[in-house]
Amino acid sequence: MNRYGVVLLLFLLSMITYIDRVCISAAKEPIAAGLSLSDSAMGFIFSAFALGYAVAQIPAGWLADKAGPRIALTAVVCVWSGLTALTGLAWNFASLVAIRFFFGVAEAGAFPGSARAIVNWLPPVQRGRANGVLFSGSRLGAAISFPLITWMLGRWSWRLSFLMLGVVGAVWALLWFFWFRDRPGADSASAPAGTWRHRGVGLAMAQYFATNFTTFLVLSWMLPYMKKQYSLSDSRAAAYVMAPLLTAAAAQWLAGWMVDSLYRSRLRAWSRRLPAILGFGLSASALLALTRAGSAEAAIVWFSLAAFGADMTVSPGWVFCADIAGADAGSVSGAMNMMGNFGSFVSANAFPFLFGLTGSAAAYFEMTACMNLVAIFCWLRMKSPELQELRA
Repeated sequence: MNRYGVVLLLFLLSMITYIDRVCISAAKEPIAAGLSLSDSAMGFIFSAFALGYAVAQIPAGWLADKAGPRIALTAVVCVWSGLTALTGLAWNFASLVAIRFFFGVAEAGAFPGSARAIVNWLPPVQRGRANGVLFSGSRLGAAISFPLITWMLGRWSWRLSFLMLGVVGAVWALLWFFWFRDRPGADSASAPAGTWRHRGVGLAMAQYFATNFTTFLVLSWMLPYMKKQYSLSDSRAAAYVMAPLLTAAAAQWLAGWMVDSLYRSRLRAWSRRLPAILGFGLSASALLALTRAGSAEAAIVWFSLAAFGADMTVSPGWVFCADIAGADAGSVSGAMNMMGNFGSFVSANAFPFLFGLTGSAAAYFEMTACMNLVAIFCWLRMKSPELQELRA
C-alpha cells in the first residue's frame, strides 16, 4: 500500500460515513409516517446522532492514537454498519433515538482515526490536500445519499434500505483490515510529540462549532426546508439539494490545495489561517443573503455558497490540529470535532425551534452568520508552532 492508496481508502470511508448518517434525513418522511413522529421528534432523532458523535470524539481519538488506525477504524466501522442496519428495525421513537445515539458514538472514530492515519503516512506539506480529498468524500457521499435513498425508497421500504446500506460499511472494514498498515514501514519515524496545552486547541474547538453549525443544516434540515418553503416535489428537491453538497466537495479540494500551496510559499505562516478566514467570510455573507431569497433557485445558490465557505474551513482545521498535536493527533482532532458536533446538536434543534418561534428561517440564518464572524477572530489568533517564525 502507498500514500495514494491510503488516501483513496479514507476517501471511500468518508463517503460511506456520510451516506449512512445523511440517509435518515432523506428518508425523514416515510420514517416519520411509519412511526408517527412529528418534526420536533425527528429533530431530536437527528440531534441524538450528533450528541453521541460529539461525546465519543475524544475517546475515539485516544483509541486511534493508542491502538492504531488499522484496528480502531476496523472496529468502529463494523459497529456503526451494524447500527445502520439496525435503524431499519426501529419500532418507536425511543428505539430510534437510542440506535442513532449509539450510531453516532461508533461513527465518532471515523475522522480522528483518519487524521492519525494521515499523520502517520503523509508529511506536513501534503496534509492539506489529503484532508481535502478525505472530506470531499463526505460531501459527495451526502450528495449521493439524497437521490440514492429517494431511488431506494421507490423500490423498497425504508427498513430494507437501511439494512442494505449496513452491508457496504462491513465490506470496507474488511478491505481496511487486510490491506492497511499503521505505518509505511517498520523503520518509519514516529509522529512528533504534541501538546494539549497549546492555546490553539480551544480556538480550534470554538471555530469548528461554527463550521458544523452551518454544515449540519445542509445535511439535515435543508431538504425538508426546501420542499416546504418552495413547495417542491421529492425528485426536484433531491436534485436541488445536491448542488450545495457538490460545491462543498469542490471547496474541500480548493482549500486543501490552498493550504499546501501557501505552505510552500512566503505566506507559510498563513497557510492554515487564510483559507479558513476566506471560507467563514463567504459563508457568513451567503447566509445573510439567504434570508432574502425569493425563489428555490436563489435559495439553492446561497445555500451552495454558504456550504462552500463552511467547507473551506475544514481542511485547515484538521491540518492545524496535526501541527500542534503530533502523536496525539487523533485525540486533539477528536476534541475539535467534539465541539463541532455539539454545534451540530444545537443546530439540529435550533432550526425548528427558531422557525416555530418566528415563523421563518431568517433568525437561524442570521445567528449562524454571526457565529461565522466570531470564527474569523478565532483564526486570527491560531498559529501553528512550527510556522510562527514566518510571520506575515
